[in-house]
Amino acid sequence: MNLGLTDDQRSVRELFAEMFANESTPERVRAAEPLGFDRALWDVVIATGALGVGISERAGGGGAGLLELALIAEEVGRRLAPIPLAETTAAARLLDAVGSDDGRDDVRDDVIAGLLAGALDGSRIVSLAPHRAPLGEQLLPDGAIADVVLALDGDTLVACERPAAVVAVRNLGSLPLARWTEPSAFTPIASGPEAVRAYDRAVDDVRVLRAAMLLGLAREAVEIGAAYARERRAFGIPIGTYQAVAHPLADALVNVDGGELLVWKTCWALDEEQPSGPALASMAIVFAQRSAWHAAQHSLHLHGGYGFTVEYDIQLYYRRAKAWGTVFTDPARELHVLADRRFGPALRPGVPDAPALAESSR
Repeated sequence: MNLGLTDDQRSVRELFAEMFANESTPERVRAAEPLGFDRALWDVVIATGALGVGISERAGGGGAGLLELALIAEEVGRRLAPIPLAETTAAARLLDAVGSDDGRDDVRDDVIAGLLAGALDGSRIVSLAPHRAPLGEQLLPDGAIADVVLALDGDTLVACERPAAVVAVRNLGSLPLARWTEPSAFTPIASGPEAVRAYDRAVDDVRVLRAAMLLGLAREAVEIGAAYARERRAFGIPIGTYQAVAHPLADALVNVDGGELLVWKTCWALDEEQPSGPALASMAIVFAQRSAWHAAQHSLHLHGGYGFTVEYDIQLYYRRAKAWGTVFTDPARELHVLADRRFGPALRPGVPDAPALAESSR
C-alpha cells in the first residue's frame, strides 16, 4: 500500500485548490447564508466535472477512485465552499453502482441513467439520505436544495422526488437542512442484498468525504489562527511566542496531517474492498470531527473577543466545524458504530437492540 499521491492526484488537488480560492471567498460564503448554497459556484463545480471524477467510464465519468474525490472535498472544506458535495457525489456513485447495461430492465435502467445524467450536468441535485430510517424521520443534509433524494426502504433503494413545499431548518452552521415528510413520488431503482450493500458503501463514501472536508477546514483554521498570532502583540511580543497559543496550534496541525493519512488509507481500503474499510471510514469521520473542532475553537479563542464577531472569518470556520461534525452523524453515536464494526455488535445498557443501531447508522 502506497499512500503517496500520484502526479495526476497532485494536479487534481492543485486545480481545485486554486479554483476554490478564487471562487469561494469569505465574502461569497457569507453571501450564501443562511441557506448555505451558492448556485453560481455549484454551476462552476459541475462544469469542471467534479461529480463525475469517481464515476465509471462506462457511465461517462472519469473512472477515478474515492481518493481523488477526497482531495476535492478537502479543498471544499478549506474554503467552506457552500455547495452540497459529499452526499451528491456519493449519490452519483451509488447510481453508477446499481445501474447496468445488460438490458434486463430497460425501464429501471432508463430511470437510473436519467438521474445520473441530471446529477452530472447539474440540471438536478440528487442527494442521499444518511440513515436506514423512514425518510420523514431524517434531517436531510441537502434537503432544502435537493431535487431527488436516494433512500433505503427496507431492502429497496428508492428515488424520492422533492415535495411541493420544503421548509429549511435554521441552524448555526447555515447548512441547507430540511425534512421531507411527504415526498411527491417514490421510484424503486434497485432491491435486494446488492442494493443494500451499494447503499452502505455510498454512506461510507459520505463519511470519507465529510472527513476530508473537516480536515480541510481544520487546516485553514490553523492557518488563520497562526496568521493572527504572528500579528497580535501582548506585552510587546507576538502572542504566537507563548506556549499556550503555539502548542495547541502545532497539535492541531499534527492532527490534520494524521487525519489526512487516515482518510487516504480509508479510500484505498474501500476501493480495494478490504474488510477494514467500513471501520476505517468510521474512524476517519470521528477523528476528523474532533480535529476540526479542536483547531477551530482554539483559533477562535486566541482571537479573543474579535473571534466571535461576524467581521472575522474564523467564526465561519468555528460554526461549520460544529455543524459539519454533527449533521451527518452524532460523534458519540458513531463511536458505537465503530465499535460494532471493529469488534462486532454487542448489547449495551439502555440499548435494547445494538445490532439494529449499527445497521441504521451505516
